[in-house]
Amino acid sequence: MSDQDYIYKRIEGKKFDYLDYNFTQTENSAFKSFFDLAQEFDNIDDFYNLCVAIPKSFFNVEARLYIVDPKLNSMTLVSTTHEGDLHTLPPDDVKPGDWPYYTDRKSFVLTIRGKEPLIDQLPFDIQDDVLGLFELFPPGKLGEHQELFFQKYANRIGFNIHNRLLVEKNVEHLRFIRSLVADIEHNIIVPNMVYKLFLRGLRRKIMKNMEMEKLFAEKSAAGQCDETCMKNFLKDFADINQGLTIELENIEKHYRNMSLFIETLFRKSHFDQGHLTLRTKPCNMLKDVVQPQLERYIGQFQKMGISVEDRFSGIPDAEIITVVDVGLMAQVYANLFSNAVKYTQAVTSNTGETVKYISYGHEIIKDYFGPGKDGVKFNVFSTGPHVSTEDRDNLFEDGYRGANISSQPGTGHGLSFIKNAVEIHGGVVGYEPTQYGNNFYFILPK
Repeated sequence: MSDQDYIYKRIEGKKFDYLDYNFTQTENSAFKSFFDLAQEFDNIDDFYNLCVAIPKSFFNVEARLYIVDPKLNSMTLVSTTHEGDLHTLPPDDVKPGDWPYYTDRKSFVLTIRGKEPLIDQLPFDIQDDVLGLFELFPPGKLGEHQELFFQKYANRIGFNIHNRLLVEKNVEHLRFIRSLVADIEHNIIVPNMVYKLFLRGLRRKIMKNMEMEKLFAEKSAAGQCDETCMKNFLKDFADINQGLTIELENIEKHYRNMSLFIETLFRKSHFDQGHLTLRTKPCNMLKDVVQPQLERYIGQFQKMGISVEDRFSGIPDAEIITVVDVGLMAQVYANLFSNAVKYTQAVTSNTGETVKYISYGHEIIKDYFGPGKDGVKFNVFSTGPHVSTEDRDNLFEDGYRGANISSQPGTGHGLSFIKNAVEIHGGVVGYEPTQYGNNFYFILPK
């Protein structure tokens, strides 16, 4: 049977089903009102309120709607015609069931289920296809006909909720993909352009080497290269080879860093889940995360006249071992150092000295995440005027750039990436104006 033939067969079957249902004009009007208004209300809370308002408006039946809360892994009350009882769990006698049933309190309970073939597409796991519960409080026991009507009504609620969850998931997924593309551009494509500089320097030294070889061959053939000449050539060759070694080391370091960033941002699990996913392991934050990124930016700091004050010195390595996604944390520091290159400015110290520097470090904050749950505060400080009070609340919003930095190149995405990467580690980000400049920090569970 073709797809179209099957559709016609199902339509004919529904014609007879609705004849058997024999819904009243009021019941049909209730369905139509529900369908029309479900399309009108985009806000999910408005939709939940609609679900309980239809029975109340058309049949004077009180209602409560419970929906699975993935964070609590249980049902929670999301809408009711009773005042003052929101955000509560269902009573003990209100549970999912294979068929509608009455409780001892005379309420009528229907189980709201999702679309079975698409259950695995939901953004969270549910048990036995159950999305929620619909509890009705009729003035008396419902007749068999009305029980059937409300069973069909609960089915429609389930289909609508399932569709909305899928749409919300897809919208979030697309939003994440856009953000991930910005992450790739910001943390991989733009920094990767430095390869051109390394390769250009490598080519210059190779060309210099070839010129020296040609000159040496010409002088040797003509018998014009004495012992002093040989020593000069050997010294020049040694200098060139040392330069080639340095360029090669730079390329190898950049390759390792770019490989780490590419592996981190192009993980299949990111695209499957629709959000950044973690691959954590114990690491030495100073050795494995901070220093490699500092080495990448130290030349730019020196070029801009920015000195680096090492606040990590003297802290035992054991104090800075933590469990993180190294690739994501490396990009956090890369973004912080990149911003420091652009925005660090000279200031006058209390002694009248002009200073221009960055510093970085960490400290333990006792009980930050609750009793016995310490936090580790990591920071990057740079000298310069404070961020304005108007800009501080929006610093970590995607695309936001302060009014005082519009002359600097940038997309306003770096701090947003930092916020996302830190929060999926269970941490928080922040900014604080301090003496001589600005301190950007993040706090992770210890």
